[in-house]
Amino acid sequence: MNGPVVECVPNFSEGTDARRVRAIVAAMHVEGVHLLDWSMDADHNRSVVTIAGEPAAVVEAAVRGAGKAAELIDLTRQQGVHPRIGAADVIPFVPVSGIKLEQCVLLARQAGMEIWRRFGVPVFFYEAAASRPDRANLEDVRRGQFEGLREAVGKEAARRPDLGGPGLHPTAGACAVGARKFLVAYNIYFDSADVSMARAIAREIRAASGGLKGVKAMGVLAHGRAQLSMNITDFEATPISRVYSTVSNLALRHKVAMAEGEVIGLVPEAACERESEWMRQLAEFDPQAKILERRLGAPLAWPGEGRDEA
Repeated sequence: MNGPVVECVPNFSEGTDARRVRAIVAAMHVEGVHLLDWSMDADHNRSVVTIAGEPAAVVEAAVRGAGKAAELIDLTRQQGVHPRIGAADVIPFVPVSGIKLEQCVLLARQAGMEIWRRFGVPVFFYEAAASRPDRANLEDVRRGQFEGLREAVGKEAARRPDLGGPGLHPTAGACAVGARKFLVAYNIYFDSADVSMARAIAREIRAASGGLKGVKAMGVLAHGRAQLSMNITDFEATPISRVYSTVSNLALRHKVAMAEGEVIGLVPEAACERESEWMRQLAEFDPQAKILERRLGAPLAWPGEGRDEA
């Protein structure tokens, strides 16, 4: 790609209906934007899409995806183990090359304004795009999820959206739009269905509890097994190998075994540790498909183009 390249990783609150997810992804097809990855998770009831390309085009693609999600997803009928406040739950912009994080903040603000203007979905800005310190952390923005936030915005001025509102969209909720550095979404499955064990490990490793810097974690039941679901937001400060070794030691303490790991979406080349135990334990990890820099050179076909789509 020539010129600046920005990545966007929208998360949508639908992981069971492939027809709806394909329609949302197809709506994001804009000239100058490449589809790098998309996946569905029925237990989390969530889909994660990765696109990249020319900044203005990526903003337009993200906005269109948010609009299609608002059309197709009704949060009053949606349930899943992953926290969410919106049909298009989070839309982060990430600098790849030729662009800085500060410029991605401006892209996030532009996208948020268009999402509210076109579709009437209120917007919260988070991470580097946050307009208030208490909204830099996505967990704080999503506190109470859709149902709790829907009640809170009517009673607490401090919980109201940055754009739009004060109430949420009746079925699409609100959208959290942000700018951030690369994030690695990394999950570990245990040979146990004991969710309380996974939650205990999550409490010990997450940064908010005094654990590992740049690590967000929660314990859930996924595919019939206890899962440690993590976002590694600063893999330079805390390499994933350190996360893995810490979890391994805690698993021994809880007398459970780590069965396998998975990466959701893409991982930057700089985060890969070739001979590490965490990478050896990944299920079906194809470097050509899962490493960002390689996928940039061989993007996916958009749904409906007739080639291999996933």
